Amino acid sequence: MTDRDEAAELAAALDAPQWRPPRVTPLDRRLAVDRESVERGLASLVLTVVELLRQLMERQALRRVELGDLTEEQVERIGTTLMALEEQMAGLCEHFGLGPEDLNLDLGPLGPLLPPP
Repeated sequence: MTDRDEAAELAAALDAPQWRPPRVTPLDRRLAVDRESVERGLASLVLTVVELLRQLMERQALRRVELGDLTEEQVERIGTTLMALEEQMAGLCEHFGLGPEDLNLDLGPLGPLLPPP
């Protein structure tokens, strides 16, 4: 028995009119979309996720350094990598005209997504 048959049987049992699938109507008008705002919005979303991951990696690296379970070479490599990533983020933000406030989504009652720098 299909879902539609079950719905029809339930409607009949409740003495309701015959079940009919919802009618889908096309949009009366198309949405006006500005390519630049869409590109900027998407860049903002992607860079926000990358910045969140960058900050999490940085905190994890600091914890590992404080624990002392990394060699000097590993500490140097992590530091260099994090600095390069930060520079790339700054360049991408500049390219898309985004500031740090654009990457910090407001989650309402939970507060901002990213902690203050």
